Amino acid sequence: MTKQQTSFSLEIRDDQVAVVTMDIPGESMNVLKASFADEIDGILTTIQSNSSVKGVVFISGKKDSFIAGADISMLDSCETAGQAEDIARMGQQMFDRIEQLKIPVVAAINGPCLGGGLELAMACHARIATDSAKTVLGLPEVQLGLLPGSGGTQRLPRLVGVQKALDMMLTGKQLRASQARKAGLVDEVVPATILLEAAVKRALQGKAKVTSKSKGLLAKLLENTGPGRNLLFSQAMKQTLNKTQGNYPAPVRIIEVVRKGQDSGYAAGLAAEATAFGQLCMTPESAALRSLFFATTQMKKETGAGDTQPQKVKKVAVLGGGLMGGGIANVSSTKAGVPVRIKDINEQGISNALKYSYNLLQKKFKRRFISKAEMQKQLLLLTGTTDYSGFHDVDLVIEAVFEDLSLKQQMVADVEQHCAEHTVFASNTSSLPISQIAEKATRPENVIGLHYFSPVDKMPLVEVIAHDKTSAQTIATTVAFARKQGKTPIVVKDGAGFYVNRILALYMNEAANLLLAGEPIEKIDKALVKFGFPVGPITLLDEVGIDVGAKISPILTEQLGERFAPPPAFDTLLADGRKGKKSAKGFYLYGKAAKKGSKTVDSSVYNVLGVTPGSKLSSDAIASRCTAQMLNEAVRCLDDGVIKSARDGDIGAIFGIGFPPFLGGPFRYIDTLGVTNLVATLRQLQAEHGERFAPCPRLLAMAEQNSRFYS
Repeated sequence: MTKQQTSFSLEIRDDQVAVVTMDIPGESMNVLKASFADEIDGILTTIQSNSSVKGVVFISGKKDSFIAGADISMLDSCETAGQAEDIARMGQQMFDRIEQLKIPVVAAINGPCLGGGLELAMACHARIATDSAKTVLGLPEVQLGLLPGSGGTQRLPRLVGVQKALDMMLTGKQLRASQARKAGLVDEVVPATILLEAAVKRALQGKAKVTSKSKGLLAKLLENTGPGRNLLFSQAMKQTLNKTQGNYPAPVRIIEVVRKGQDSGYAAGLAAEATAFGQLCMTPESAALRSLFFATTQMKKETGAGDTQPQKVKKVAVLGGGLMGGGIANVSSTKAGVPVRIKDINEQGISNALKYSYNLLQKKFKRRFISKAEMQKQLLLLTGTTDYSGFHDVDLVIEAVFEDLSLKQQMVADVEQHCAEHTVFASNTSSLPISQIAEKATRPENVIGLHYFSPVDKMPLVEVIAHDKTSAQTIATTVAFARKQGKTPIVVKDGAGFYVNRILALYMNEAANLLLAGEPIEKIDKALVKFGFPVGPITLLDEVGIDVGAKISPILTEQLGERFAPPPAFDTLLADGRKGKKSAKGFYLYGKAAKKGSKTVDSSVYNVLGVTPGSKLSSDAIASRCTAQMLNEAVRCLDDGVIKSARDGDIGAIFGIGFPPFLGGPFRYIDTLGVTNLVATLRQLQAEHGERFAPCPRLLAMAEQNSRFYS
């Protein structure tokens, strides 16, 4: 008997179990909105007024999604902390009402159960989850600069213990169903086909007492005694501040609110949670992180080529079995789920590429992320060849060979000879213009750039580079496939350095200039980590390879001008055999000479460079000088049409080089700084250090008009 037929419907089964089905019309996933409060209230009132009902099951009407979280856009409409706090209190009251029902309430979870969805599930008396790979549970609010606001900070510690709860909330970590069961967050894991019946059975068994999973002696000492709690929370705070450098307020508030609940009780914890939620919602950090969320969500709906729809990619080939080739083959098979043919000039290259995927899959298998059968299934998608056999039915060829123009042009010719007319040729070049690679092509419209970042399996960004003859169909097909690989693609115009390497080069060059001026290596790196980058520029140069920087810089200088001229340090270091981490010799110590667990500067590098280290500048001054050119060049890229929008530039910088997410990207950061202030900084640096700091014309025009990139 159906009582309601809107976003939430209620059916009382013959066994007297009330099944509440969540199915928001017109949405692919369920998200919670404040406007649902009355609907849920009405359903709970109906259930409470029916004394024959023996239990309740909450289940989703969506095929592969429980509840993916709350509707973030409703937070953007809040003008005050009080309004956001009211939303949190409303959610708390709604979920308290579910928990206080006198009959058993069970959450039947299939697919993502995140944020507000998990808070609803935790308010239920039991949780049954499916063994589907799509079923994940977590509280990712910290990634939006927020904390769980509907009781999550108080209920999660009760279920999984304080330590596990803090780990989940401070990182936004998602647990698979089996992990959630082990942690105590889920009571039972079942196949999707019997989810509803298993949940109904649990509802008819009666209410079980909620107990924390934290049962170890150490956990009891830490969580159940005053001194233990003091130690636990102080350590959590210390580690958090070390990791965030104090740039993100949400993790600190999460620790404070969890502690409040532990020390002063559930009601006090809820009150602190709602207050903190409202205050965090108004912070610039949360606004920037939410803007990033909206931008990436919007991009997922775009083809990169207007209304042109992509061709389906059923099979992929990768040219080159090196580190990049192995990584590209891995994400194509394991994430995109298509057969991959790897070609290399010798069997060893193929073996290396196959081993790359085997090692990653073996690690997942050992951690029980995947079954042995799934591991073998994914490995079977990878095959190798030293010729072009098996290329006749390939839809997309991704080339990852050496940065040699004639070699890449030969690859294009070979693919045109051995593949179908529709086959897309995508080059993973980091510096060579795509127009040159396509120069001798019979079908230049099928040639495109697809620039990955290392390591491929971890770095989220790819640059899709179209030259002037690349067809819209090729762009759309490449963008769609990059998304299937789990990547965030941005479409950029062909040109030296494209976007990411172009803005990164000036940032790295300036760090090198500061080093040559005597600023200590560790001080430069610490200044930029404090600014918000994941690693400092000198560390990054060691990681990427000093030889790589030396190779790219002349190409950029030749095509873009003297501001890209590399410092003489590169040649000096290479002459001393210093390539960075790959040669175990660079700016930092490696191998036996390095101290375990910490990075130590190789002080002999100062002698090689003829530098006597001596700190003259503040950390803020170092960060400002390194980032000023990056910001200036990002605006030049927008002006040159290399990127289509400020939004794409922000996403490219955050996902490609780790520009601080809490600042929203280079363009949002310029808006925060104020264009006039940035121009003033650049002019001062120009006067002190030369023309490389000259502000670009667009910045000057914007300063005159006092305009912004975002309204």
